[in-house]
Amino acid sequence: MGDVYTKDGTVDYKGNPANKRKTGTWNACPFILGNECCERLAYYGMSSNLVLYFKIRLHQHSSTASNNVTNWAGTCYITPLIGAFFRDAYLGRYWTIACFSIIYVLGMTLLTLSASVMGLKPTCTGKDNCHATNIQSAVCFIALYLIALGTGGIKPCVSSYGADQFDDADEAEKKRKGSFFNWFYFAINIRALIAGSVLVYIQDNVGWGLGFGIPAAAMAIAVCTFFLGTRLYRNQKPGGSPLTRLCQVVVASFRKYRVEVPADKSLLYETADAESVIKGSRKLDHTQDLSFFDKAAVETQTNHIEEPVNPWRLCTVTQVEELKAIIRLLPVWATGIVFSTVYSQMGTLFVLQGYTMDPHVGKSSFKIPPASLSIFDILSVLFWVPVYDRIIVPVARRFTRHKSGLTQLQRMGIGLLISIFAMISAAILEVVRLKMVRRHDYYNDKSVHVHWAIGFFYEQAPDAMRSMCSALSLTTNALGNYLSSLLVTIVTGISTRHGKLGWIPDNLNYGHLHYFFWLLAVISVLNLGAFLLVARWYTYKRAVGTLR
Repeated sequence: MGDVYTKDGTVDYKGNPANKRKTGTWNACPFILGNECCERLAYYGMSSNLVLYFKIRLHQHSSTASNNVTNWAGTCYITPLIGAFFRDAYLGRYWTIACFSIIYVLGMTLLTLSASVMGLKPTCTGKDNCHATNIQSAVCFIALYLIALGTGGIKPCVSSYGADQFDDADEAEKKRKGSFFNWFYFAINIRALIAGSVLVYIQDNVGWGLGFGIPAAAMAIAVCTFFLGTRLYRNQKPGGSPLTRLCQVVVASFRKYRVEVPADKSLLYETADAESVIKGSRKLDHTQDLSFFDKAAVETQTNHIEEPVNPWRLCTVTQVEELKAIIRLLPVWATGIVFSTVYSQMGTLFVLQGYTMDPHVGKSSFKIPPASLSIFDILSVLFWVPVYDRIIVPVARRFTRHKSGLTQLQRMGIGLLISIFAMISAAILEVVRLKMVRRHDYYNDKSVHVHWAIGFFYEQAPDAMRSMCSALSLTTNALGNYLSSLLVTIVTGISTRHGKLGWIPDNLNYGHLHYFFWLLAVISVLNLGAFLLVARWYTYKRAVGTLR
């Protein structure tokens, strides 16, 4: 009878222990994958071409359009912290996804109306001659920031909710979990590919109303698909915010700032059994650095009197090590901000750069929309992931003797190095393009063809804090986008002094966009140097014991 129910604490939609035969695994996962597929189609279908919508339909200057996109994209990656808080402290994953998905649909619907309904959509006298009133622009931005709030509840929840459908205590189910993640990331890239090609083409050649309407419909389908699987899902009960546990360690440490930490670290407070008191976490072995916080785990006479133990006065070693792990991750996390700044150019300045070029394929009449050039990033991921897994890892393993071929920090360092070459390539491309513009007087024409490349990175976190760290890691994208906006604003302010057009004028043929790319390349080199210093200092977490 014991094998009928899951052993990881999951419950069904009624709050009863989850029946392994009736819930979870691949019975439930198609509904979660369907939700994610439609949501990603909606997000990429709407965001890929947004900078041109701002520039052409809302009649914004190139730098303003670029900043508005990066500010909005940054917010999309900050709001997962809100979603993660509600998920851990109150709602659980199911209701967080459900509630925020409805907000997402409302935002997508309003955006579609703002691009298609008379009075709400900008007035156009030609394809590229549009003007939007303040109210029309306001409606558009209200819709976009509703979407940003909606995606904040979905991003940090969906993949982990899919993982919840497999019982880690069951070896057969645990093996099938890997298959879920393979399909999950494959689905994301396929939907991004469709959005970056088909939907962008519709927006450029058919109309923005339909171009936004299809993603809105996809998001509505995502919500319906998710609710259809309600009876099949396994749900983890919300266990409280990890932020509370971190605060408890800080408070307990300062309360005992005069207490000496014993030389024998085995005297520090920890549960006697193999399981951690923290649900969903293995015990963490003690580490020597950041020893001030070890004071939180020192037992005093007062702690012995209190029953049960007050976590604001006495914390376990595992709880202390969670805080240490987060502190150690922060410098690594910070170096990801510059990488995200570089990556954000794919949706802004790279698209505007592509907009100045000849979009025709050869001598045919078929035109590649500038925003569709982002599909080369997706194709490169689809190409390099199997190459990395099947070729690079086995070869690297022979030299490093590491089970993964390269450590996580080594992979991140390589990603940062590649991002430097991406900016150098973009700068060289712009230099060549401007030479052709000046040589042939193409200032108001599009007669140069398109091309670029980019790279990506990866990271780690403690067991019970993976959901929070997932949201935290997304904030590098947020701050990277905000940093991009700040740099564009500063560069524009300085370079347009004394009546000059500046580095990023409305018509890039008169500008110096390559200077901005060179600036990003220099910042990326400095960032890589900082990362190498951080990587030398970093201590990997050491998990012991079993999961609770």
